[in-house]
Amino acid sequence: MAIQYIRSSARFRTRTAATGVLLLAFITMHEAADAAPRLAPPVTWPAPDAVLRSGTLSFVGHSTVGTFVGTTAAVSGVVIGSSDVQTARGWVSAPVATISTRNALRDRDLRATMQVAKYPTIRFDLDGVRLSSPAPADTVRAVLHGSLSIHGVVRDVTVPATLVSLADTIHVAGTFPLDLADYGIRGLTRLLGTLRMHRNIEVSLDLRFVATSDTTRGDRYE
Repeated sequence: MAIQYIRSSARFRTRTAATGVLLLAFITMHEAADAAPRLAPPVTWPAPDAVLRSGTLSFVGHSTVGTFVGTTAAVSGVVIGSSDVQTARGWVSAPVATISTRNALRDRDLRATMQVAKYPTIRFDLDGVRLSSPAPADTVRAVLHGSLSIHGVVRDVTVPATLVSLADTIHVAGTFPLDLADYGIRGLTRLLGTLRMHRNIEVSLDLRFVATSDTTRGDRYE
């Protein structure tokens, strides 16, 4: 009987010790979970309906005689927004004939090459926005997804951009590379090849949208 009692006591102590270890592990696990930092909720950034009030579209070109810049401030556009900027839609356009490189002969050649009578505008249509960084409420880094129409050709593009919200104004700035050959633009050589513009350029946008309750969504948002 004594031997059986000793064995039973040993088994009881073993089970009690195991139960204690499991209970301690359970308490420790929950204490660690309570102490762990909580994940922040997904960050959204509002984009109200807005109208483009001012800004520029420009490009940096390279030729055999040096680098030059073409710019136009004759821009128009709208944003159809929501409480989450990622679902915003909109468009921006500019007349090709308004682009100036500060050289009359070069501007004339540019308009001839771009066939402005047949393809008078450049247009970017925004299909969506992807936030690429957590940021303060007034500033976010993002990638604009959309389509760019130049010279009668439409292609999908992505534009890394910075969006800044201040009061009722949203400032959008970004730069992206562009290959003119992708848009069927030829005739970049003049004077029997002694003057040549490279097909790769860098396009920049710097735009100021102002929030409005009426973006006139009809023919202005085609």
